[in-house]
Amino acid sequence: MMTAKGNSCILSHLNQPQQEAVTFGKGPLLVLAGPGSGKTRTLVYRAAWLISQQKILPENILLLTFTNKAAQEMKERLKKILKEVDQKDHLKIPWAGTFHSFCAKVLRTDGHFLKIPKGYTIYDETDQLETIKKVLANLDLSPKIFKPQTVLNLISQAKNELLSALEYPQYARGSFQETVARVYLKYQQFLKESQALDFDDLLMETVRLLEKEKGVLAKYQNQYPWLLIDEYQDTNHAQYVLTKLLAKKWQNLTVVGDASQAIYGWRGADYRNLINLSQDFPQLKIINLEQNYRSTQTILDGANQVIQKNLSHPILNLWTAKKGGEKISLFEAPTEQEEAQFIVETIKKQLLSARNSSLNNFVVLYRTNAQSRIIEETLLHSGLPYLLVGGVRFYERKEIKDCLAYLRFLANPQDKIAEQRVEKIGKKKKEKFWELVKKNKGRQLTTLEWLDQILEKTEYLSLYDENDPQDQDRVENVKELRSVATEFPDLNQFLENVSLIQKEYLPNNHTSFKEEKRTITLMTVHAAKGTEFPVVFLVGLEEGLFPHARALTEKDQIEEERRLCYVAMTRAKEKLYLSYTQRRFYFGEKSANQASRFLNDIPAHLIDVIRLRQ
Repeated sequence: MMTAKGNSCILSHLNQPQQEAVTFGKGPLLVLAGPGSGKTRTLVYRAAWLISQQKILPENILLLTFTNKAAQEMKERLKKILKEVDQKDHLKIPWAGTFHSFCAKVLRTDGHFLKIPKGYTIYDETDQLETIKKVLANLDLSPKIFKPQTVLNLISQAKNELLSALEYPQYARGSFQETVARVYLKYQQFLKESQALDFDDLLMETVRLLEKEKGVLAKYQNQYPWLLIDEYQDTNHAQYVLTKLLAKKWQNLTVVGDASQAIYGWRGADYRNLINLSQDFPQLKIINLEQNYRSTQTILDGANQVIQKNLSHPILNLWTAKKGGEKISLFEAPTEQEEAQFIVETIKKQLLSARNSSLNNFVVLYRTNAQSRIIEETLLHSGLPYLLVGGVRFYERKEIKDCLAYLRFLANPQDKIAEQRVEKIGKKKKEKFWELVKKNKGRQLTTLEWLDQILEKTEYLSLYDENDPQDQDRVENVKELRSVATEFPDLNQFLENVSLIQKEYLPNNHTSFKEEKRTITLMTVHAAKGTEFPVVFLVGLEEGLFPHARALTEKDQIEEERRLCYVAMTRAKEKLYLSYTQRRFYFGEKSANQASRFLNDIPAHLIDVIRLRQ
């Protein structure tokens, strides 16, 4: 049944634990795979081994992951491996896609059992928010009190927990959630009338279909007796239940994941799904992939010590054949300006020495989007091009442009573009703004005083929900604008400085970002998952910043912050720079900062401390 040639061809590219996982026979398998250990590679090779050596039909294998890009990469890699083994140009490959795309496929075919029309529309987030706004209006509820995004987040959480609109009222706590329960019911009625489903419905309705219609469940269990899932630590409750339903009959389930890289708890992902597999699949085989092919042993030793403090999930002990490596550099910066300047000078030195000759080799990672501001400005002034991944440049962010519009309109009432944006923010807010201007007529206020009074008088920050992670980022960005306002007390000088920085964003400038492919990368730690760079700068390692202040009182959240730090450190292939400031001008206020607890976890012999002479 197994061809020796094909088998050796597949296994020759794998280490011993990877081979064990790839050639595992029937039954449930959990592959705990650390960063850079080849987890997706192992999953793809397992699919290839099942097809080429075990003669499993490709149409009987289902590959699930979390992004369309990842699914496409899996398919391309699988094609390449199978071609190497069988030397055929036109090979069938398994269906590979996201959980949501698989569920959409199921509902298109069999949704009629739940009276879901074949041609249903899938509502994206914009469609969902518009629907929520209509429902709020119909129920005569104020969108200022019941912010559409907050309401939508709560409904999404309910659906991820498989709570229908009829079941949710039983679990609602407090008047706010009880009102959300009313909105949820009307929202679902509106979707039904529109013959539409939202993304969360795709999961919830598929689970409901498979639980209700045993014939449909059997159909998909027999269609896909082999189920392979990547990044399992990122699954939510609905995805976990879906997995159990599909794998229950044949038990041929392979999942790959790492609880130490679970950093999306705020999205509903639950790393405990990895742990719960042992209860739901008693015959579960667990294989650890601990050999790392990315980082030096020094970097791995430091990261291992940080993550070891987490006690609620399995911890892998990463190692590499690349022994030693440079020490981790720790820069103790007096302020955030010196921290940013250190990054620039270090990169320039490495470029001159030709040690890392391409700007693409460098990434700067930070915990919050607001931290990008000083780094962006320092890079701009130095002439080094950068690419901001997963975000918008500081002065182009909506909330920053809103605040700047108020200040521009204040400085120049003839500025029609600023006036137009102020009106768009809200006519009542504009009226309050003018009341403030009249009240302060003739007074010489600083930029910071104007900004603070505008924010207070217009109640601008009330637009954002303190419980929504994205809104929290926006509020932090506005607070960071206070730091710039403090630097430039004169309003006209402040606006001139902003304009000059914005000019440096323009494509016709020598630091063209769209045309320049060789750029330094800037991104948050969350956005960095799945990436790797020769040189990593991880900045702002201070208590209250990383770990974030919002996490300091909750054990679970501190553990997630620790996982974030672990993920950030293991992005580095050759060199890792860590930094913190003794005093940071953050959110417009000076603060003396205590170094992050995560730095204390790294043994001193792994660290080379760099200090500026003062």
